[in-house]
Amino acid sequence: MPLQQSTSARGRGRRPLEQVRAEVLDAAAELLVSEGFAGFTIEKVAARSGASRVTLYKYWPSRGALALDAYLHQTGDRIAFHDTGDISADLATVLLGFTELMRIPAQHRAFTQLVGAAQSDVELALAFDSHYFGPRRIEAVNLLRAAIDRGQIRGDTDPATVVDLLWGACYQRLLLPNLSGTLTDDFIRTLVATVMRGIAA
Repeated sequence: MPLQQSTSARGRGRRPLEQVRAEVLDAAAELLVSEGFAGFTIEKVAARSGASRVTLYKYWPSRGALALDAYLHQTGDRIAFHDTGDISADLATVLLGFTELMRIPAQHRAFTQLVGAAQSDVELALAFDSHYFGPRRIEAVNLLRAAIDRGQIRGDTDPATVVDLLWGACYQRLLLPNLSGTLTDDFIRTLVATVMRGIAA
């Protein structure tokens, strides 16, 4: 089925799907950062990207799903997992990357507003589970399992529980108003060191 595009887009000629998708996500990310989720609409993204609303709704079932996809499009490499063989360093690196991102006010606002909106937006909640929290949880668990296989952490360690301990502590400091500003690099290093003392082989 051919992509349906706005008049301005058709004036430039038909664009490949991947180009349309990239332009939509770039435009959506710019809008999310500049106006927050409260000011994020399908209509504004369509106007910025030159793609029609029909096209956007074809590939993203809700504005929340599009906003999350745009957020991940912009930030994915900055919070990626890497297995260097040093589990303490690898855990600290990915959590410090997330902390650094959350120190940028616009990024902090965008992420926390998306998490809040997911409590009542079913499509956004599903997108979070399938595109962010679910895959990242699997990556973290696999990182810990590899460390078990290398003998760096105890064989009776439950990787999923360790993930909850680490990321749960971070999200608590990120989302609770009375803990605002306490998700620091020092906290991350102390958190990882404390957990590692409990699970080290």
